[in-house]
Amino acid sequence: EDKDLIVINKPIGLVVHPAPRNYDNTLVNALIAHCGESLSGIGGEKKPGIVHRLDKDTSGLLLIAKNNLSHLDLARQFKEHSITRKYYAIVWGMPQNQIIKGYIQRHRINRKKMSLNLTNNGKYSETLIKIKKSIEICSLIECTLKTGRTHQVRVHMNYIGYPLIGDKHYGKNKTSKFGKDKKNFNKFLLLKNFPRQALHAYMISFTHPTSKKMLEFKSELPEDML
Repeated sequence: EDKDLIVINKPIGLVVHPAPRNYDNTLVNALIAHCGESLSGIGGEKKPGIVHRLDKDTSGLLLIAKNNLSHLDLARQFKEHSITRKYYAIVWGMPQNQIIKGYIQRHRINRKKMSLNLTNNGKYSETLIKIKKSIEICSLIECTLKTGRTHQVRVHMNYIGYPLIGDKHYGKNKTSKFGKDKKNFNKFLLLKNFPRQALHAYMISFTHPTSKKMLEFKSELPEDML
């Protein structure tokens, strides 16, 4: 933390900003208590200082703007895709190292979900994935986000047939086939009952809004994913 920004290692289960059914005990509530009136007001009273967000059950690094000038500069860097963000994810199966591209839009039937298409409908998205370790029925992968869309990693991995372990919204119909291998059945049961999407924002690098220095932060895998 300095006078312009805060980098937070968000724990599992913390909601970033107030929303229906979740008005209290959010990160925004804590930020207001910590920073008082100095927090950036660009996001409005529900999202002060929030330049980007992580899902409730995604852990890892989150960048907070403490004043309006910092917010504008960091938002520009996000828009220009000059901020580097990398995630660790544990996914079903063994995907190939590849680049996933497509357009993300709100799902036509389930409005809580997003969907991917190749027909220019929605916002362009791109993720580079690289396998770090595999144990047959699942893999630890590194995801480099070239864009930052809602549920991007979860939607992309589901689209190519390797959904995230523990993802309650995406890929539930694609996991049962991994339980057919008797040798790995105990592993399958453990993975099937993982209580959240296995996704961790482990690295972020950006240019500091006032000093103009390049900063890089890393966060180790949380205990449950280890």
